[in-house]
Parts: sequence; C-alpha cells; structure tokens
Amino acid sequence: MSLYLIGDVQGCNQALGRLLDTLAYSPSRDTIVLLGDLVNRGPDSAGVLRRLKGYGSSARCILGNHDLHLLAVAHGIRPAHRSDTLSDVLQAPDANGLLHWLAHQPLALLENFEGQDTLMVHAGVLPGWSAMKTVALAQEVQTQLQSPALPEFLRHMYGNLPDAWSDDLQGTERYRVVVNALTRLRFCNAQGQMEFATKEGADSAPSGYMPWFEVPGRETAGVTVAFGHWSTLGWLGRADVLALDSGCVWGGCLSAVEVRPGWGRDIPKQLSVECEAAQQPGAQ
Repeated sequence: MSLYLIGDVQGCNQALGRLLDTLAYSPSRDTIVLLGDLVNRGPDSAGVLRRLKGYGSSARCILGNHDLHLLAVAHGIRPAHRSDTLSDVLQAPDANGLLHWLAHQPLALLENFEGQDTLMVHAGVLPGWSAMKTVALAQEVQTQLQSPALPEFLRHMYGNLPDAWSDDLQGTERYRVVVNALTRLRFCNAQGQMEFATKEGADSAPSGYMPWFEVPGRETAGVTVAFGHWSTLGWLGRADVLALDSGCVWGGCLSAVEVRPGWGRDIPKQLSVECEAAQQPGAQ
C-alpha cells in the first residue's frame, strides 16, 4: 500500500493517467492526494473529475482557485474567461454530479504520515495560523460550499480585501481571507499581509514581502506543508515545505512524491511525467 501526493493537474487527464501508470497506482491498494487545481486550462477537465470521482476514497482532492472558479461559472456568478477550458464539464450530461462532488472536497487536510504531521493546501498558509487552525478555518468555508447557500457564498467570495487575518473577522470578509490564503497566496509580509499581484518565482518578491513559507516564526514551521499553485516556483522538496506544481499545463511536468518512512526528515524524491503543452506559459 502506497500514498502519493500529486501537484496541479489542471485538466491534463492524459498526463495524470500516465503518471498513475508510472506509479503503478491501484485504487484498491493505494491512495493519492491531489493538491488542487484539478481543472481548467488543460484539454480534459471532465475526464480528470470523472477519473478522481470514480476512485472514491482512494483519491483525496484539495480545492484550488481554478476549482472554485469552475463552481462560480457553473452557478452564473462569474463569466468564463477566454482562456478557460471548462465547457466540457459545464456541458457534460453528468455535470451536476461532477460539480456536486467537487464542492464536497476539502480546502485543507492535516494527516500524520509515517509519524510526521503533514498539512496539505493548494496555495499557502498565513504565518499566524497553526496547522489545526488552518484546518478549522478551512472547514468553515467547506460548510458554506456544501450548503444551499453556495451561490450566495460564491457571489461574495472574490476580492483582495481584507488582505490580512484578524480573529475578529466575521462572515463574508472572514471567508474571503481564508479562501485567498488557501487558494491564492504566494507572498506576504512578516505580519501576514498578502500580496496578490506578483506571480513570478520566489526571487521576485515585492519589497517588504517574502514567500509565505519563509516568514520567520510561522506557526506551521513544525509540520510539513505540501502545496501546489505556484508553477513559477517549480518543484521544491524540503523537510518542512513541499511544492508540487511543476507547470504541467504549461508544458512542464506533472509531479508526485511517495510518502515513505523518514517523511519530514529526508528530502523526498520527485516522481514526474512530461506533459504535452496545453497552453503557452503565462500568468495563472
């Protein structure tokens, strides 16, 4: 029995299939955890969702910003972007089932793998949040996503403000900060104020900001945090931080790691397959 973490698929179902073949993945024996952005920009988002939904509990999936965007488009809250490739889901005969399944996926998972606490999110974690607090805040948003209030929640989900966390936040503003941190965060300052304009690599941090995982004294420093989202950062394998978005949809690789004994102490080995270019490199 093996456990694998997998980076952003973004509708590249063929690459996902080849990666799972490379891993000799068996849903009757193994478990995969996908770190968000299951859909969009790639050629077969519907195929990705059907595949993962069909694996049942053997596939655990984190929600990313593109997944939330699909839900917002499907509910008429946002128009589709010109670069979106979501029509195969929206026009599918099983669209309602796929979207219902997607809305019931978590925004964060905390598990103990081989004796090491591992927090899994799509984008990042604010420095003042512990792993337990991150999961509790994610659950607040998940409750909204899984309720009849979903369209109203999606209508107010977007915006860059507030750009920092406060325990006093309530309602819409509270949910928005949680969503932005977990699905959009790359850079923040030492006080946890988020910056959303910069999408380049870690060396491109605006003045006063840094990659969220480099903030001194962050509360999640004692756990391994696995995330995707940041294709311009690329593969990063450290004992405390594991970045798995290696730009599959932009012509890069689809990456995975196998959880093994020593997890959280040794640098994990990247397992990957090349992906056919579905889009030209650009902002995501």
